[in-house]
Amino acid sequence: MKHAVLGSGAVGQALANRLLELGHQVTMGSRTAEGAAAVAWAAGAGDRARAADFASAAAAAEVAWLAVSGQHAVTVVEAAGAGLDGKVLLDLTNPLDFSRGFPPRLFVCNDDSLGEQVQRANPRARVVKTLNTLANSLMVQPGKLSRATDVFVAGEDAEAKATVAEILTAFGHRAPIDLGGIEASRGLEAWLLMWTRLYGVLGTAEFNLDLVRAAP
Repeated sequence: MKHAVLGSGAVGQALANRLLELGHQVTMGSRTAEGAAAVAWAAGAGDRARAADFASAAAAAEVAWLAVSGQHAVTVVEAAGAGLDGKVLLDLTNPLDFSRGFPPRLFVCNDDSLGEQVQRANPRARVVKTLNTLANSLMVQPGKLSRATDVFVAGEDAEAKATVAEILTAFGHRAPIDLGGIEASRGLEAWLLMWTRLYGVLGTAEFNLDLVRAAP
C-alpha cells in the first residue's frame, strides 16, 4: 500500500519507519519537496521511501497520516489540497497550547475539536481520528507495554475506520474501540489534559489506557 506521512518530525519518522518495516511504500511530506528532514530520512530509508511536498505526497498515496503539531494541522491539510480527496486520512494531532508552559492548555475544546476542523478543511477526505492518546513510540510498537491496551477510532466513514483498524492491528494494537463520528474527537483530544499530567507525575510517556469492563 502507498502511504503519505504528512510531517517529518519524530512522530512522522516513527510512523514512516514502521510502515516501511511492514512492507509499504512511504512518501514523507513537507512544506517543500526540499524539506531537509524528509529528504534526509528518504535518503537513508531505502527504495520504498521518498520525500515530496504535502500536495504531491498526498496525491501519490492511498492512505495519508497527519503527523504534525496541532497548530499546523489545518494548514497542512489545506496545503495537501485535492490530493487528499477520497483518501483515508489518519489524524493523530492534538490541540496543545504550550504558550503558558507545562502542562499545556487546549486551544480548541468542548464545542469543537481539531479532528472536526481537519475534516472541515477537506470535506472530501475520509478523516479518522486515532492514536492521539498515546506517545509516538507506543503508536508503532504497542508491545513495549506489559499487556495489551486500548486505542480508538472516530470518523464519519465506516469503511475508512475499518481500513484504519486493519493498519492498527498490523502495528500490534488490539482491535480499536469505535467511538462513532468525528465529533468524538472532542473526547479523545480532551484526554490530553489528563495524559500530560500523568506524564509529569510518572516521568515517562510509555503508558496507555486499558479499559476494564465489569464482569457480566
